Amino acid sequence: LYSCYTPATLLLFSYFVLLHRVPLIKGKSARESLEEQGLWDEYRGKFPFNPTRFDDQSLSVSSEQMTNDADLAYFGVISIGTPPQSFTVIFDTGSSNLWIPSIYCSSAACANHNKFNPGLSSTFKNAGKSLSIQYGTGSMTGFEGFDTVVVGGIPVKNQIFGLSQSEAPFMAHMKADGILGLAYPRLAASQATPVFDNMMTQHLVNKDMFSVYLTRNSEVGSMVTFGGVDPNHYYGQIAWIPLSSQMYWQITVDSVTVNGQIVACNGGCQAIVDTGTSNIVGPQADISSMARAVGAYSANGDNVVNCNSINNMPAMVFHIHGQAFTLPASTYVRQSTYYGCRTGLQSSNSDLWILGDIFIRQYYSIFSRAQNMVGLALAR
Repeated sequence: LYSCYTPATLLLFSYFVLLHRVPLIKGKSARESLEEQGLWDEYRGKFPFNPTRFDDQSLSVSSEQMTNDADLAYFGVISIGTPPQSFTVIFDTGSSNLWIPSIYCSSAACANHNKFNPGLSSTFKNAGKSLSIQYGTGSMTGFEGFDTVVVGGIPVKNQIFGLSQSEAPFMAHMKADGILGLAYPRLAASQATPVFDNMMTQHLVNKDMFSVYLTRNSEVGSMVTFGGVDPNHYYGQIAWIPLSSQMYWQITVDSVTVNGQIVACNGGCQAIVDTGTSNIVGPQADISSMARAVGAYSANGDNVVNCNSINNMPAMVFHIHGQAFTLPASTYVRQSTYYGCRTGLQSSNSDLWILGDIFIRQYYSIFSRAQNMVGLALAR
């Protein structure tokens, strides 16, 4: 079968067949849907963005802090059970639990999402434990079970996951059914074993790493790749950055500059690379400084700019581990049909920065559990 291939081609072929890919769809975010319905201002007032999950002191064994982010837009499909039941999930490197709605949930948020029916799966086992995930504006409560979870064609047996019985109201506006956490076990509520940890211990991946590619505008093409990296998704060399803490995918940022001047993170700061947050989030004073430096002003809770000025706006540069990671204005400014142009800069009360989807769209991100490092390369 392979007689016509050179050894190098065979090696490349074998490398690619060991990768497991989950295509992601870039759909409408909750913000976009609510803007179309004229409900965004009302929604934002009721459910403000509140990244409370990133305060370490708030973590406990029984609950996991999560954030209401109305701008998330990337979702992939997994299946659970025998025969399989399919669900869309956010692949979230900022949390560690897998959970999906269940047929026992009567919240409005469950009414318009797919719900798991344990009675239809011959491999389901009730774990006999409750689960509570606290949001900034409500909570998800439910119980835990075990079943086969298929991710990118990988059957992960005896995977623990949460089945919701109640969900916060803002989840009704989210496209995804649930969340698949890809952070470290230390972050998991109820000491649940994360999906990727089971992939590693069950020897289901060639390498103990996964990588994320997010398209800028196209609805298709985004990808989570388990077991390695896909050279089709980046240019040049990969910059490997050691983790400063093994709970989130946390790294040290040396500074943030605009036009060669330090505008934020002076003297260094801690940041997490987080696919479960859409924007770049930082302390209020630093975010305000960055916004001023690029010519943005505050309006209606956003840092906004004149849409005609984007081509003349300066880049933001994140200096990490001795290397410069540049975000041109075209990457950090979003244009809304209803609300003009806003930057993806969001302030919080935490000192921990979040490098969300705005950053990851520009830099293909590789998450190595084998080396406890994050790899960053310019995305194609």
